[in-house]
Amino acid sequence: MDSTLADLPDDKVLELTNLELPPEEDRRLSDLLYKQQAGQLEPKEREELSQLMQLYQEGLLRKAQALSEAVKRGLRKPLG
Repeated sequence: MDSTLADLPDDKVLELTNLELPPEEDRRLSDLLYKQQAGQLEPKEREELSQLMQLYQEGLLRKAQALSEAVKRGLRKPLG
């Protein structure tokens, strides 16, 4: 577990459990994924898609770590 996450106060850990891409980036990611599926991505868009996917994956990891920490602290019930 990320030691800095363990050092955060409860309210910040709970805030991270709701982490999402900003709406504009989320819309752009959806648009680019649609274009990729349709085979219409330009080379510049491939780079942008790669960068947005990296941000998305890092956010998911951070969110999962925060959920784990929140459960460990008894702030949230385990999923499932």
